[in-house]
Amino acid sequence: MRTRQNHRRNLLISLLLLTSVVIFGQEKQLPNVVILATGGTIAGAGASATGSAYTSGQVKIEAMIDAVPNIRNLANLRGEQIANVGSQDMSVKVWLDLANRINALLAGNDVDGIVITHGTDTQEETAFFLNLVVKSDKPVVLTGSMRPSTALSAEGPLNLYNAVAVAASSKSKGYGVLVVMNDEIHSAHGVKKMITTPVQTFQSPEEGMLGSVIFGDVEFFHRTYGLNTVNSEFSVDGVKELPRVDIVYACADASPDLIDLMVKAGAKGIVIAGVGDGNMNAGTLEAAKRATKMGIAVVRASRVPTGTVLLKGEINDEEYGTVSSMEHNPQKARVILMLALLKNRSREELQKLFIEY
Repeated sequence: MRTRQNHRRNLLISLLLLTSVVIFGQEKQLPNVVILATGGTIAGAGASATGSAYTSGQVKIEAMIDAVPNIRNLANLRGEQIANVGSQDMSVKVWLDLANRINALLAGNDVDGIVITHGTDTQEETAFFLNLVVKSDKPVVLTGSMRPSTALSAEGPLNLYNAVAVAASSKSKGYGVLVVMNDEIHSAHGVKKMITTPVQTFQSPEEGMLGSVIFGDVEFFHRTYGLNTVNSEFSVDGVKELPRVDIVYACADASPDLIDLMVKAGAKGIVIAGVGDGNMNAGTLEAAKRATKMGIAVVRASRVPTGTVLLKGEINDEEYGTVSSMEHNPQKARVILMLALLKNRSREELQKLFIEY
């Protein structure tokens, strides 16, 4: 009898030990995700929970991570503070710092994904830049919030939780750089900030969202468009600065001398946020033609939120030496052009890039 009891006790101990080993093994097998912080509203703080005034970048990354319940159950996490600014002050320098750090981290076997906390004003630009220069197919996910951390119903903690879930998921590999906001997964190629302050501001009007993430449950619906990351020809390895590219906003009776002033100021490229189908008045069009004859790259985009700037529309790009931005809005067209101008390229070569990316 005692022998049977000892046998049962030993069996129970063995099962408990085995269970502990399995649980411990699962914990050790969690993906390794690094969160790179740049500031923004998600790290902002205000004097009132119901007021709209706040200051960006007041909360450091470790405090942000610790404030999210159960987030460490998704991945082994560590944070790095790359910058601490509102995204209206985002700079090429921070872009280059981010790209170089991401490429260094993802080159090793000890990092499985990256999350970047970022202000919303220029989030789509940073995401698109990284989409073109990150050299890994591992997940890179940007997130942020429309309400500061001190606001009533601040959505930052859940956005960060979901972003980590996407970065930690094996499903996310090979999708390029992603933006996760408001339970939605968007591609860097398609996402746009469409509304000033509501939480549903980020949308992909042409492409549609890539998927959803509901309390960490990740689902993808379709692939993204355009060359990116490991398939991109662009590289910022060893690059210290990018060529100056300015944007001109077209409107009724726009002043043509704005383009001339940008050329004199040293712009190597100009993006025109044109009316309608990338159009502009006669004086601005002639100024654009003068610029292209001087070797300045000029790209026609549109101030209209959605749609494609036609290659053979009202303006003959071959005649004026201009390039169509295709579906890219002015700010994303600027990103492509800055990277493209790191090399000498013909108008035809530039146009090909805007079609492929």
